Amino acid sequence: MSTLTVGTIKSVSSAAPVFQNTSGTEKGQLAKAWVSFDSTGTFTVNDSFNVSSVDDNGTGDFTVNFSTAMANVNYAIGTGFHLNQHNGTSHGSCYVQNIGTSSFDLYVCNDNNGTQVLDKDHVSAVVFGD
Repeated sequence: MSTLTVGTIKSVSSAAPVFQNTSGTEKGQLAKAWVSFDSTGTFTVNDSFNVSSVDDNGTGDFTVNFSTAMANVNYAIGTGFHLNQHNGTSHGSCYVQNIGTSSFDLYVCNDNNGTQVLDKDHVSAVVFGD
């Protein structure tokens, strides 16, 4: 086993570096973008990568804007939120709409069929794609 210790990994093309096994089979990709924010009280983006801003459109309604646009709209988005503030429910969900190359809309909901949107103290999203 070898250990590679470097400060920067750079692709030979405009594409992201590819992680492969010894057979040349792709084994993974890096996230293209991610964000963590607090939507309770004063809206705050805690940390992010390739996210220029998050628009607070109202209670539980957000638009995540990319710094560098995605190549197409066929990317995957994983979302979630911290359950520190239950607001009468023990679980909930996030869903996305209006997926574009430069942004997507994110809604944070309780467990009531996604009909009640909520602000939460730790909302996150991660994006994988081209």
